Amino acid sequence: QVQLVESGGGLVQAGGSLRLSCAASSGTFSNYAVGWFRQAPGKEREFVSSIGWSSGGDTTIYADPVKGRFTISKDNAKNTVHLQMNNLKPEDTAVYYCAGRSTGGEVANTARKYTYWGQGTQVTVSP
Repeated sequence: QVQLVESGGGLVQAGGSLRLSCAASSGTFSNYAVGWFRQAPGKEREFVSSIGWSSGGDTTIYADPVKGRFTISKDNAKNTVHLQMNNLKPEDTAVYYCAGRSTGGEVANTARKYTYWGQGTQVTVSP
């Protein structure tokens, strides 16, 4: 079983950057796909990005609103997944959650396909 801990959230002005981290406090990411989701007040949780693996290397997918601004990456040696967020906008304000799924490392953009969840980290972007 994997336990996930997010960090790196905070308050930033529009146009700024933050780097979120998702660390596996137990278990390992080596056989897992990891996704980032976010939930703004009064809204449903939505997909942000996911990273998986295959024999050909890592696979990444992004939601349209963050394409070109966010980059997901994985550090297997440190059992950590990062989400680099650049050119942040007020509409990016939300609690960001990382999640893990163990089905062979295949990426997914649906929350119900993930088994393990972190506690979330708040990202606030001011105008």
